[in-house]
Amino acid sequence: MRPRQFDLIAFDWDGTLFDSTALITRCIQSAVADVGGTVPSNRDASYVIGMGLMQALAHAAPDVPPEKYPLLGERYRFHYIKCQRDITLFEGVLPLLARLKERHHLLTVATGKSRVGLNEALRSVELVGMFDGSRTADETAGKPSPLMLNELMSEFGVAPERTLMIGDTTHDLQMALNAGCASVGVSYGAHEPDAFHVLEPRHVAHSVQELSDWLATHA
Repeated sequence: MRPRQFDLIAFDWDGTLFDSTALITRCIQSAVADVGGTVPSNRDASYVIGMGLMQALAHAAPDVPPEKYPLLGERYRFHYIKCQRDITLFEGVLPLLARLKERHHLLTVATGKSRVGLNEALRSVELVGMFDGSRTADETAGKPSPLMLNELMSEFGVAPERTLMIGDTTHDLQMALNAGCASVGVSYGAHEPDAFHVLEPRHVAHSVQELSDWLATHA
C-alpha cells in the first residue's frame, strides 16, 4: 500500500461534504429581509458561508445595526431549521470517507457551524462516530484564523506538513495557509474557484468523484 502523505484530513462541512450552500444562501437572505436590512445578492450571501454565524450575518448585512444582530441570528436559525432535513450529503461522500478510513487517516471537521448545528447535521446523515474530531466556530476562532486547525493538530499530535484541509471557500484555504497546512479546494460549493489559486491549494476538484480520485493517489 502506498505510504500516506497526510495523517490528518480536515473537511469543511457546508458546501464540501453537505449539499447546503443554496439553502444557507436563501436563509441568510430571508433573515436579513425579516429584520429590514438590504437583502444581499446570491453572490454576497454565499461568500460568507464558512464564517461563524454572527460574523457571516454582519458581513452579509452591513446596514443592519448591531442591536438587531440577536434577532438576525434568530431569524436565520428559524429559516434553516425549517428546511434542514431537505438537504443531505453530496453523492459519493460516504464511499470517499470510508476509503479514507480504510487507509487509517484521521478524519476531522473544521466548520463555521455551531456545535449544536454540526451535531444535528451529523445525526441527520448518520455520520455520528465517523470523524475522529471536530471544531466549530462557536467553540474556537472562526475562519480564516488558523486556530481550528491548530487545535486539531495539537489534539492528535500531527504536524502541519502532515495535515490537509479540504474546503469550498477562500476562508477554508486561507485558514490552511495560515496554519502552514496543505489544502484542496472544491469548486461545487459556495465560492468561485478562480479565487482559490492565489491561496496555493494542491488541487481544485470539480466533483466529489474527482476529489476522491485525487485523494486516492495523493493523500
